[in-house]
Amino acid sequence: MTVAVAAAVADGVLPGRVWIYSNYHCNLACSYCLTDSAPGVAKRALTADRMVRVAEQAAELGFDAIGVTGGEPFLAPGMAGTLARIADILPTIALTNGTLFSGARLAALDALAGRDIALQISLDAADPDVNDEARGAENFAQVIDAIPKLVERGIRVRLATTVGDVAPHDAARLCALHRELGVADEDHVVRPIVHRGRAAERAIGVHATRDDLPAELTVTADGAYWSPFGPTVRDGRVDTDLLISRTTDPLAVPAELLLRAVEGRPPGTDTTLNIR
Repeated sequence: MTVAVAAAVADGVLPGRVWIYSNYHCNLACSYCLTDSAPGVAKRALTADRMVRVAEQAAELGFDAIGVTGGEPFLAPGMAGTLARIADILPTIALTNGTLFSGARLAALDALAGRDIALQISLDAADPDVNDEARGAENFAQVIDAIPKLVERGIRVRLATTVGDVAPHDAARLCALHRELGVADEDHVVRPIVHRGRAAERAIGVHATRDDLPAELTVTADGAYWSPFGPTVRDGRVDTDLLISRTTDPLAVPAELLLRAVEGRPPGTDTTLNIR
């Protein structure tokens, strides 16, 4: 069956990227956070060796990329080194709020230079007040400070803008800003707020069914999910509506279950919300 997984990835039936939730805790408490992450919440973290093992097994199964998210991954000690190990196995993208890159953490990022990895940083508006209202005080200033430092180190930076709506003028200002910071147009992702996690508690965001979401195998401390939008948290409990399997090792178990679920799925259904 593992041959079938590799063939499905090669044929585009199964998305090639496997996501890893490194942790759930965060130094921010964004208004639309999928996982209700914040300072002081339960970490429920994967160890560095476990994350690397997921990447190894993903490569063995025929997957072609890794995504790392949280929480805030860089709260975990040695995350730069862990990402370097993962990027040596498969091309990697790591999501981060970009607010922790100073001192020793910034210096450690030198390990990522020259490797096939991108850091995707969240920035929701060119107006500091608008951005910080959703993400936290001084977030805009910290991100603007961090991005040039990463670019100077030879680290690819992607920018993710998560918004309910954006006017053309505001979008143009944000694009001008990311170009000024050294982020290319193709590395700017604009996506909607999804009505899950903290966004659901606040009654904001678009409602998404399973068929609206990319079927990207997602591994967490709690199990394997249909999508990185799957292991959301509400009222302190992890949602299970998109749970595939509690078993994540070997990775072939949830990979095969996901393949069975996506076979025969109409092409293009995972792009309806533009959340790739």
